[in-house]
Amino acid sequence: MDLNSDLGEGFGIWRLGDDDALLTIVTSANVACGFHAGDPATMRRVSDRSGALGVRVGAQVSYRDLAGFGRRRIDVPPDELADELRYQIGALAAFGPVAYVKPHGALYNAAAVDAGHAVAVVTAAAAAGDLPVLCQPGSVLAGLAAERGLRVVAEGFADRGYLPDGRLVPRSQPGALVTDAAAVTARAVRMAVDGVVEAVDGSVIPMPIESLCVHGDTPGAADMARAVRDALVAAGVPVAAFVQDDGA
Repeated sequence: MDLNSDLGEGFGIWRLGDDDALLTIVTSANVACGFHAGDPATMRRVSDRSGALGVRVGAQVSYRDLAGFGRRRIDVPPDELADELRYQIGALAAFGPVAYVKPHGALYNAAAVDAGHAVAVVTAAAAAGDLPVLCQPGSVLAGLAAERGLRVVAEGFADRGYLPDGRLVPRSQPGALVTDAAAVTARAVRMAVDGVVEAVDGSVIPMPIESLCVHGDTPGAADMARAVRDALVAAGVPVAAFVQDDGA
């Protein structure tokens, strides 16, 4: 099981999360590419540190929404959006190998259901060398990426709530975040071992995944990620990056 986190989400003198600690725990780093967070110095620092630790680097692409941290949907035309996403991947690639693509925030949620914005992500990933796409299983993005011949890596969230239809609970609604460490680790192991997760209404829904995300901006994220990793190992689940060779 791959363990990923959103990193490099600072900007200038402002930093969000403990990138250095998380990079000693996770196997894949979703690095902000400048449109929702991140700047050149941060991208270089996280890329260099990831390379030294054997952590795979993915481009976490976003709407052009620095003020809103990429959590506001923007109805940009799909072809224009594809160009913006290619631009972000290229910016991160200037500092080292990019192994995959993962949308961030509102774009992640939109591409799960909106074909136009999903196509933009697929187009950008394909143009960057047919990069794998990290996304929700069963989403519109997953289907279109597979049709394009890209590798689709199904992702689950140990610290986010799920709706009964498999989508994430919007952050504006109760149950969006799971912050109890015991609950997070139990959910992570259940997804990894049984391929299911409990939704906010108590129903159990399929969630077959290859990668688990622990958000880097969650309070105590490093401790949470370490607990998840330890729980997976204790359950007999090997923890390793889904990309074994950079860009492969």
